[in-house]
Amino acid sequence: MNGTFRIKAAQMGLRRYWLALGELNGGRFGVVDGNLDVSFAHARIVDVDFSGLRFSSFGAHDSLFERCDFTRTAFDHVSFGATGYGGERWDGLTWPATVYRECVFARTHIPPQAFFGNARFERCIFDRARLRGLTFTHEAQFIGCTFRGKIQDVNFWGTPPEHTAVLGRDRNAFTGNDFTGGDLLGVAFKHIDLHAQRLPGLPDYAVLDRVDQRVAAALAAMADWPDEEIKTEAAWSLRFGANDAIEYNDGHALVSRSWVGRRLPPDVRDQIFWMLVNYSDDQQ
Repeated sequence: MNGTFRIKAAQMGLRRYWLALGELNGGRFGVVDGNLDVSFAHARIVDVDFSGLRFSSFGAHDSLFERCDFTRTAFDHVSFGATGYGGERWDGLTWPATVYRECVFARTHIPPQAFFGNARFERCIFDRARLRGLTFTHEAQFIGCTFRGKIQDVNFWGTPPEHTAVLGRDRNAFTGNDFTGGDLLGVAFKHIDLHAQRLPGLPDYAVLDRVDQRVAAALAAMADWPDEEIKTEAAWSLRFGANDAIEYNDGHALVSRSWVGRRLPPDVRDQIFWMLVNYSDDQQ
């Protein structure tokens, strides 16, 4: 991950792209023909301005991006931590990480189902970046990052479900992240220590323990409610959340009104939310 920066034309089948290698310090990133289909490999990119660019494809393998600005950058296709480059079939033996350190992703357009791969984000800022529909995050690591704005239908994983041998770890680093400025809708923390993060709190969110017990008590309290449709919808959402909490987080969960049930009337969500928050052992 060193040497003079160079960017050379490459081709895979009908696809023409740029391969970027070596070390680049400062300045504005660009290519001569405006074809922003770029793969970075063994590159060290420091203090480089990517703001406002639109990449038809962005891939990074075994690279470092430090203090780079991705404000309003748009990615049509992206692989933040690719298994390789150049179109070669992955050998499945090694998978080096790509590190993003102190980078800014402000209003960055990240497409749904973006591939994060073996990417490690350290002290990065995600300020109203488009983080929606992101489920291919199994190997991604986040340390000391700040998240602001809406985050919707995103999974964060503390344990990679596969590839542990080539990753060289059976745990993803996920600690010290600040979500207090975030609006979290359908965000799942799987095998992650919720108490090792800064999470939004009351009156809109609460990190709760014994979620299965709280849900059972809430369902019991709802037994006499007259609206069967509401009870059915609430029971489905609550049991789903409780099962996830047991399976992935030792019975803990970050609970919000959307966690209670997105399709429930607001007053019902509010009532159930406070049932869960105010649960005590005396209700058993």
